[in-house]
Amino acid sequence: MIHNIRFREFVYENENLDELTQAIYNIFPDAEIESEDAEGLMEDKIIILSGVVDKKRQTKAFFNLLLELDQNQLDKLNNDLERKVDDKGNLFLRLSKEDAVDEKITIVDSGDSIHLKVKIAAYPAKKEIAIKKVREAIENN
Repeated sequence: MIHNIRFREFVYENENLDELTQAIYNIFPDAEIESEDAEGLMEDKIIILSGVVDKKRQTKAFFNLLLELDQNQLDKLNNDLERKVDDKGNLFLRLSKEDAVDEKITIVDSGDSIHLKVKIAAYPAKKEIAIKKVREAIENN
């Protein structure tokens, strides 16, 4: 269902790096996290945590976590697929950093979040096919 998942999280100076690193591990327990130092507009220090999850066991575990969302979140995801999937079949999601720290997944539309780019296994790799596959998985849940 999923080829790979790219994740990225910005950790600002006033945030706890260990806590937000653990937030990623709460979603992707076997992730290999890379860390990069960056500077914000006001010259504040930012650490960018990123990585790729591409083992089938890991991608399947993540998708199963998504399917465990409450019905309101699943309905919202289903309704938002047209704008969250690009022409190449990538699903873009944002997850609440705060909830991920508490081992909970919540999809958000804006704000400080963990950014995901989920490559849906769709042949050919087209938006319509990817949306159809995700919808079927949600509806058959």
